[in-house]
Amino acid sequence: MVSKNTVCIWYDGTALEAAQFYADTFPDTTVGTIHRAPGDYPSGKEGDVLLVEFSVMGIPCIGLNGGSGVQHNMSFSFQVATEDQAETDRLWDAIVSNGGQESQCSWCTDKFGVSWQIAPRVLTEAIGGPDRAAAKRVFEAMMTMGKIDIAAIEAARRG
Repeated sequence: MVSKNTVCIWYDGTALEAAQFYADTFPDTTVGTIHRAPGDYPSGKEGDVLLVEFSVMGIPCIGLNGGSGVQHNMSFSFQVATEDQAETDRLWDAIVSNGGQESQCSWCTDKFGVSWQIAPRVLTEAIGGPDRAAAKRVFEAMMTMGKIDIAAIEAARRG
């Protein structure tokens, strides 16, 4: 059953592939019901996968195979709070090495065009912490990174 509030993500025929990739990559992620088109539609035929219900780390989502012409951008992203460098590396590398693209400041994009922030908790805590001088140092360090280097963030925090 669809949640009252669900994130709908537009795909160009790859909704099921994306949902399966997310389920293989992220904890607490599942693929649910697959809905097939009851008739032909502008970007597909009767029987094609139209909607895929899935969750990403507990967030209910629907993948819509709506066709070409709609591009994802960074105005929507999944932010994943990681606990350590191993988890940060594993998730970042899973996205980037499977056709994704690196960006900066913890951002990357998967091969489906969806943006992700793989953001260690220590980064968020330091930037939002009460020591504003440390926050500035951490922020400046982060601005030089793609994937976040936790040791460098902690060194910047200490000064």
